[in-house]
Formats: sequence, structure tokens, C-alpha cells
Amino acid sequence: MTQVQASRPTRKSHSAPAEERERFLSMYRQMVRIRLFEEQVNDLYKTARMPGLAHLYSGEEAVAVGVCATLRRDDYITSTHRGHGHCLAKGASIDRMFAELLGKAPGYCRGKGGSMHIADQDTGNLGANAIVGGSAGIATGAAFASKMRGQDRVAVCFFGDGALGQGLLYEVMNMASLWKLPVIYVCENNLYNEYTHYTETTAGALTERAKAFGIHTDAVDGQDVRAVYAAARQLVDRARGGDGPAFLLCDTYRFYGHHVGDIQRTYYRSKEEEEHWKTQRDPLILLGQWLSAEGIAGESDLEHLRDEARAEVEAGVRFALDAPFPELSEVDQHVYA
Repeated sequence: MTQVQASRPTRKSHSAPAEERERFLSMYRQMVRIRLFEEQVNDLYKTARMPGLAHLYSGEEAVAVGVCATLRRDDYITSTHRGHGHCLAKGASIDRMFAELLGKAPGYCRGKGGSMHIADQDTGNLGANAIVGGSAGIATGAAFASKMRGQDRVAVCFFGDGALGQGLLYEVMNMASLWKLPVIYVCENNLYNEYTHYTETTAGALTERAKAFGIHTDAVDGQDVRAVYAAARQLVDRARGGDGPAFLLCDTYRFYGHHVGDIQRTYYRSKEEEEHWKTQRDPLILLGQWLSAEGIAGESDLEHLRDEARAEVEAGVRFALDAPFPELSEVDQHVYA
């Protein structure tokens, strides 16, 4: 598999500690990788080279990157139908991700899972899930197993605001609170349940739903990766220390429609709203501005990182396009665990 090694950009004078500089440069690099990955997915789908459906994560990168930066490799995550960002932030390789999306044999599920069902045991990724809220039980079960085994592994469950209408989520939050399980429920509120604004489907304050179970709750600007990281680090540390579950609400926004080809987008949200989020609330722009203001990286440094990520994504696409499809003889293999 082709990999592009990242080199260090030239640094300007700064006062931030070295560890913090490297942390947030790494986060910028990760968010760029996800953004460029999704742009390429958009192109592959529109040119009929990708089967199935594609739900893009563009605009929400700060949530996945900020949260996963607080996790160990052996910690667990579960993801959603909009899960490319979570998978990449937890350590999935771009080439195998593309291979899975294109139905190719080197993909994480040998091309049989596709866009909405990527899993990678080596990085603790228990899988994306096409069922809204469907991964909540899996993450909670993983946290329960960790506690029963005397381990200190933490599980993070990513889900959208639409999952707040699913009963399974409340059943497992109740269990997690009663048993003080090491699980973090991360709600990515991108404002829309498919094509409907969440205020038309979800009554009351979103955080109050978790508080009703006695779960520690926090809310952050999901476009600010530094805020996401700071909040997630505290919640992960307390969960790992035995203090039980937490709920983190991240207000964010998807730059594209519910799925690629969502022609109804302009009917349920305005062009002005989209433009505001893309120009004023883009997590990449916000972090880039902070890195520049702190003297950590200038525009040429950031462009260098973008060029490296672009080369990696292009190499990953070539790898996937050239990779073979699974043999027909294995059509009934890996169907059951």
C-alpha cells in the first residue's frame, strides 16, 4: 500500500509549548486529510466509479479529530453512516478506505461493507453503522467488556442528532450510568435530521436527555478542534479513571447534502446559511488562523501540509482503482462472525 511520509514544515517564532504545537499541527494535517478524502469520494461517486451511497463528513472534521486525538490506539470507537472522518481520525489508512468504498478486495471488509460499514479491529474501530443510533449498543457493550475484564480501555460512540430519537440510545445510556461504564456518547449536531431541522423533530434541550440519566454532560463548538479536544480529554480521562460515562454535544455542520446527489438541499436550507458556515465556520480555516496567530505555522507551512495530504489521497485513489475485486468464490464468506 502506498503511503506518503509527512515532513516537518518550517516553523516561525512562537511561545506555545512544543507538545502543543505538534498536537495541533497534527490535528490540522488530519482534518485536511479527511477533507481531501471526502472531496475525492464526491468525485468518485459522481463519476459512477463508486457503488452504494456516499454520506460526506466535510465540515465536521473537528469533531472526529478532536475526540480521537484523546484516545489510545486500543480504545474503541463506533461510527455512523457518515463515518469516513471517524475511521480516518482513529487511524485507518487512506488506501484501504478507498479500496473498501470501491468494493475492492484490499478494503477493510474486503470490499463487502462499503462506505457505511467500515471496521478496523487493529485501531479499535468496531465499525460504522448504517442504522441511525445502531452503534450505541456496540460501544456500550465494548465499555462493559472493558470494565468486566479489568481493563482501562474507553469506548466512544459517535452519532448524529437524529439518533436522539432512537430508543436504543436511552436504554444503553441508562445501563452505562447504572454500571459506571467507560463510554463517551458524542452527539454531532449538524442541525439536520436528513432534510429536517432538528428543532422540528427533537423537543427540549439536547443535553438534558443525557442529564436525565445522571450522565456527566458537556457541550462545545464542534467547529473548534481545540475546544473539542479539551472537552474530550477531560471526559476520556474521567471515564478511564472509573468515573463513568459522559455525553458530549458538538454543534457542527455538514457542507454537503445528506448524501451525495441530495438534490433537495436548497429546499431545506438556504444558500446563505451554507455560505456562512463554509466561509466563517470552517474548522480548517479556524485552526489555520489560530496556528498563524500563535506563530506556529504560516500559510506556506499549511500549504505544505495540504500538498502532502493531497499526494497521499491521490496515491490512495490510484491504489484502490488498480486493486482487484473480491473473487466470486468468496461471496458467502465473512457473512457471519
